[in-house]
Amino acid sequence: MGAGLRIIKSVLGSLALVVVLYLAAAGLGAGLATNSGREPPARGVRIYVADNGVHTDLILPAAAFRDFARPEHLRDPRAAAAPYLAFGWGDRDFYLHTAQWRDVNPWRVARALVGAGSTVLHVAHVPEPRAGGRVRALLLRPDEYRRLVAYVRGTVATGPVVRGYGARDAFYSAKGGYSAIRTCNEWTGRGLREAGVPMGIWTPLPWGVMLWL
Repeated sequence: MGAGLRIIKSVLGSLALVVVLYLAAAGLGAGLATNSGREPPARGVRIYVADNGVHTDLILPAAAFRDFARPEHLRDPRAAAAPYLAFGWGDRDFYLHTAQWRDVNPWRVARALVGAGSTVLHVAHVPEPRAGGRVRALLLRPDEYRRLVAYVRGTVATGPVVRGYGARDAFYSAKGGYSAIRTCNEWTGRGLREAGVPMGIWTPLPWGVMLWL
């Protein structure tokens, strides 16, 4: 009994150390910025980044994505008239089965963190957000916006489209593997880095993305 308890304590201690090291690395990665010399433009394309406390979305004008984010993919095709699209990338199994917090399953979380499954791009047709709180607005120059659009479009893979949680969203097969290293927030941060926006060199957690916005 005593030996078993020592093993459990050792395992828990190791897990705690891994978590501490991960958080420290995430803080370092978020604090070291790329594109730090960028001067924000006076005019440009307005985009938004939203944070729900765990996950970040890129919210971009819908016009550049009308060819693949189609009305027939939605339960309510009329929702496709919305002016913006919210993009979130993540593990397919977790995303498709976790519409609300009460749906979180520890087994699915563990599988996602070790990179055991494929990925999807969640696309929701939304009105233009109001900046404030957990939503940040950002102006991009035309060339910066083109790079961000290319990044998002480059995430989409050939595969079936799955209708989403409600009337105005859908899931598209995506490229890349989700893991504790390449999270949904790192996907967001990488897109902003490629666009030329000041951003941490590694942003696995939402606050690491929002820090620079």
